[in-house]
Amino acid sequence: MNKSKPVRAFHLRFGSHDLVDDFKVFIETVLAPKSINHLVLECNTDFVFESHPEVTGGTLTKEDAKEIAAVCKENGIRLIPLMQCLGHQGWGGGRSSLLKAYPEFDETPHVPEDAEWPAFFAPSWCPLHPDVNGVVFDLMDELLDAFDADAFHVGMDEVFALADDQCPRCSGKDRGELFAKAVQDMYGHLVETREVEMFMWGDRLNSSEATGYNEWEGDTFGTSSAIDHIPKDIVIMDWHYEKLEAYPSIGIFIDKGFTVIPACWFDTEAAVDLLNESKRQAEERDAGNRMPGMLITSWHGWDKASFDKFNHMKPNTFKPDDALEELEELYRTLDVITHQLK
Repeated sequence: MNKSKPVRAFHLRFGSHDLVDDFKVFIETVLAPKSINHLVLECNTDFVFESHPEVTGGTLTKEDAKEIAAVCKENGIRLIPLMQCLGHQGWGGGRSSLLKAYPEFDETPHVPEDAEWPAFFAPSWCPLHPDVNGVVFDLMDELLDAFDADAFHVGMDEVFALADDQCPRCSGKDRGELFAKAVQDMYGHLVETREVEMFMWGDRLNSSEATGYNEWEGDTFGTSSAIDHIPKDIVIMDWHYEKLEAYPSIGIFIDKGFTVIPACWFDTEAAVDLLNESKRQAEERDAGNRMPGMLITSWHGWDKASFDKFNHMKPNTFKPDDALEELEELYRTLDVITHQLK
């Protein structure tokens, strides 16, 4: 990571061949003028895979990826593909295209497809299945090559299916050890073999007991002990979307030796508070280089209408007390945070 300039990062989910032109306009007319220099592109398995076509879950092609990567490069934006690893292999009991193609990888195959939260949140793959890494690493390689990327984001947030009682490999095992193993496996392939930088979400490494976070921003499930057993050159993206009294995980990650990038959503007040508090904690530790900037996430569905609306918004037109729709406030947050990071 080039730490000479603040990291001004933007995240979105994208996997549509039909929206590539709209996306390229978005990069050129919104992200580049806002001085965004990192784009975390969550395509997951919404990609036309050649190594494992049976896993293809979307329409984004290798040629599309090369076009997007070229536009990013022309505008000084580092593109980081993201594929959700371990957890988030679907929603409720619905399975991702990976688990549909390889049901033997499913940590909880006994959970019915119509299961819903709070009974069940999302499936995971089994980190101890002997064949899962071979398939997943092929998918990672294909995304890295298609986007000509020098970094990869493995996701790994909100993992709530792990060490299931009915898993013949994981039952009874320590969740922190299983989570750490999954991280170590991916690190071995991405950093040691492919020699790219590795990013991941930080919430499963945040002990709720130590930080006071809820079960989403922190861990009440037993994975957080992994923080002491994973390589310190993994870049942690630590998300907090509402204004909190404190964000102790920022300092904890720095103290543990990690580089941490706080991540916000559309709430402008919460985003500014998180950025200011993260800066303060880094400066207190004389570790500004290990809190190099911020990530702005977007979690709504990007379609043609939302791209058109976002592409035609005007900067500095929203006042702090304006009542805005989510997309408008996301634009205001983008305005404010990128200005504060210049």
